Amino acid sequence: MTTRGIPRAAPGATQPASAPPGSPAETPAGKRRSFWRVFLREPVAAVAFGVLALIVLAALLAPWLGLPDPTRGSLVDRLKPPLTPGYPLGTDEFGRDLLSRVVWGARVSLGVGFLAVAIAAAAGVALGLVSGYLGGRFDFWAQRFIDLLLAFPYILLALMVVAILGPGLLNTMLAIAIAGIPYYVRIARASALALREREFVEAAEAAGASTGWILVKHVLSNSLSPILVAATLDVGFMIMAAAGMSFLGLGAQPPLAEWGVMLSNGRQYLRVAPWVSLVPGAMIFLVVLALNLLGDRVRDLLDPRMVGR
Repeated sequence: MTTRGIPRAAPGATQPASAPPGSPAETPAGKRRSFWRVFLREPVAAVAFGVLALIVLAALLAPWLGLPDPTRGSLVDRLKPPLTPGYPLGTDEFGRDLLSRVVWGARVSLGVGFLAVAIAAAAGVALGLVSGYLGGRFDFWAQRFIDLLLAFPYILLALMVVAILGPGLLNTMLAIAIAGIPYYVRIARASALALREREFVEAAEAAGASTGWILVKHVLSNSLSPILVAATLDVGFMIMAAAGMSFLGLGAQPPLAEWGVMLSNGRQYLRVAPWVSLVPGAMIFLVVLALNLLGDRVRDLLDPRMVGR
């Protein structure tokens, strides 16, 4: 028999019990384990996560891997091809070990990418949440300023900031971070506009909670999903932007081991020693591809519209 289309259990049958509150499946640690279990269920995401984890681990452990000095070379060993004994990835035009330079360069490129995203997200989310929640004239003028920034192409805005601050790795990181702020302002503002009319926000206002408490406790906490997805996808873009600036001579400067610098140094040897540019180019490709695949997977898991698909 059924009641309103819901099958009635047969006598003596046991109903599946849901996990009681406080059980291991409902604790924060249990939810994290469940998230990673579902996250890594997709083979492509698992491979992307493994590749990225391997590169990050190698970058973190670079001082203890026993690699040669990435800035010291030997003209006797210049332009050695890959798989040469002692040089698995070959050498560059100064006889420097490309494996060592790639690993040490990962520390620079990944560090710039993640720090630039952190700076852009922190500034953009703060401005976007305040602008969307307060509204009024502050929101109007804040968004006109963001419209002004968005009127410039991303790379042109970054170049303008570098021209003002001067070339260098730190200035390049600040430049691409400043150019990326509008991206997070728009995401955070859209979330704040949607949340400020919700019942729990109005209840907090009626209870006399401060604006800062409401923004952090209620608005920010409920806006983390789109911000996290955007940040995950943006790290790869920031790495490419930093490498592009270094390629143009505005970012990291030789002899620093950085992927964009390595690409720039090897372009004049493409015909006689293509591996000098192909090796750092392949690393940029692998990292950006892995980050994009992970970002897509995170978006699918955090988007309620994708549940069950």
